[in-house]
Amino acid sequence: MWCIAQKKVVLLSPQMVLTSKSLIVFLFYFFIIKILRLYPMLFLLQADTVNVPVEAGEGLSLFSLLLKGGWVMIPIFLLSFIAVYILIERFLYIKNNSRIDEGVVRKFQQSLRQADVSNALASLRTSSDVYSRIFQHAMARLGRPARDIESQIESAANIEISAMHKNMNYLGIIAGIAPMLGFIGTISGIIRIFYNISVTDNISIGTISEGLYEKMITSAAGLIVGIFAYTAYHFLNGMIDNFANRIERESFDFMNIIHQPAK
Repeated sequence: MWCIAQKKVVLLSPQMVLTSKSLIVFLFYFFIIKILRLYPMLFLLQADTVNVPVEAGEGLSLFSLLLKGGWVMIPIFLLSFIAVYILIERFLYIKNNSRIDEGVVRKFQQSLRQADVSNALASLRTSSDVYSRIFQHAMARLGRPARDIESQIESAANIEISAMHKNMNYLGIIAGIAPMLGFIGTISGIIRIFYNISVTDNISIGTISEGLYEKMITSAAGLIVGIFAYTAYHFLNGMIDNFANRIERESFDFMNIIHQPAK
């Protein structure tokens, strides 16, 4: 028959995300192992300090925790807002523009089976849904070779699908760069920690652990935003695929009807 062309966006593949994440984890543990080897005494508790009570730190709110991620959190927040906006806007657009009036479809096909072209066109003009728009173009090609009619349906459907894909490429971009921004924030934070240690020659478990947990926040935030954008893209693309499959089925039925003898 024919195949509706669909836009594809190059996304960060799960393998690429996993590889990048593995690299960060490797670097993180590499630095920790180095600390353990160079400063083993930091992790040995003295007998006179074993029984010293440690006060529990104050709990951090989610907002306070996110603020500790540093400047990298600003572009990550912006990307998250853009991803949410695109998801909501595209979802509403695709949902509204992929609706098909089943009553119009039945009347249209019934008129075609009776070779009543005028009533078939009239039934399409009673609705402004996507089905009516596409098959009005097809009806304008009646009497021409079947390939011309199929080509007209395909072109009209691709116009509708292209409109549905609008701005979805940004979700692919966000899915790729948000985790990278998070990793940059983590790596820059680790570099800063070791730079301060080299300058001040002052190292403690509290200083290192506090700096590390703060900088790992950016990686977590970037991954969350990237996964959200990646999922949103495929969710929306699934809606478009369902619409394209429906139009292809309707096109198949249309071509079969117009090539059947009138009853």
